[in-house]
Amino acid sequence: MQLITHEDCLEHRMMPGSPERPERLSALLRYLHDTGLAAELDTRVAEPVDLQTLSTVHDKSFLGSLEAALPETGLFNVDPDTAMGPESLRAAALAAGAVTDAVNEVLCGNTQRAFCAVRPPGHHAEADTAMGFCFYNSIALGAMTALADDAIDRVAVLDFDVHHGNGTVDIFKDRPEVLVCSSFQHPFYPHRYTDIERDNIINTPLPAGTESSSFRAAIERDWTRAVEAHRPQFILVSAGFDAHRDDPLGELLLTDEDFRWITELIVDFANRFSEGRIVSALEGGYDLNALARSAHAHIEVLSRGSE
Repeated sequence: MQLITHEDCLEHRMMPGSPERPERLSALLRYLHDTGLAAELDTRVAEPVDLQTLSTVHDKSFLGSLEAALPETGLFNVDPDTAMGPESLRAAALAAGAVTDAVNEVLCGNTQRAFCAVRPPGHHAEADTAMGFCFYNSIALGAMTALADDAIDRVAVLDFDVHHGNGTVDIFKDRPEVLVCSSFQHPFYPHRYTDIERDNIINTPLPAGTESSSFRAAIERDWTRAVEAHRPQFILVSAGFDAHRDDPLGELLLTDEDFRWITELIVDFANRFSEGRIVSALEGGYDLNALARSAHAHIEVLSRGSE
């Protein structure tokens, strides 16, 4: 199994006090090293995605406006929670490039599964909007990369971040070949696309205070039936760990073991329908210890039995 990352993802910085900070990624990578799991993985260095690839999911005018707004010094505020510094778009291009590289590595048979340890996250980025700490929708780019392969006709994106994956839904809402399943606290940020009705969009809203048993029951109820009907040939995961009970941004009450459980479910889906193929990318998770432990559990399950 591959671990794809790049040290320049640490160079993206937003306003002081932002929970989306470089320490998220460094804490995760350090924990993987300290536990010995990193030594079991094939670590690769990400390459930045190019403009042509970005334009498969994002409007060119939007991409141009981001480039034009990139500051040489200081910060440019995209929205009240999201700011660009001089290195932000390079980090975002590396995060997106990690996912597209991972998909290509899987399709070429060099690995069966991969985890992209990157930042900034991407699942809130819509076709023409950067928001919620996100600039480029990395996981959507991965899905488009998979669909460009002649052998892949159906893809699933599974998103268990505490926040709804509105950007991924926006990009694929009229693309029935892409199943998007998103579990999220509701009502909660970003308050977009939570009531959309499409056969390929499966929303699983969860009230604040949801604990393990209710979370697992909701996922089994909604996701299992949808994935079995769609029979995806490739699975991508928006792996957010901010639904953890210790996370400062959300109010769901999941534990490390819930992330292990949902990963086991996803691996089962992949083994049944996708020849085991999974690419996962880091989204949210803002308590450093909970993030490191939960992501470790996720990666450990992905690595079991993978080629």
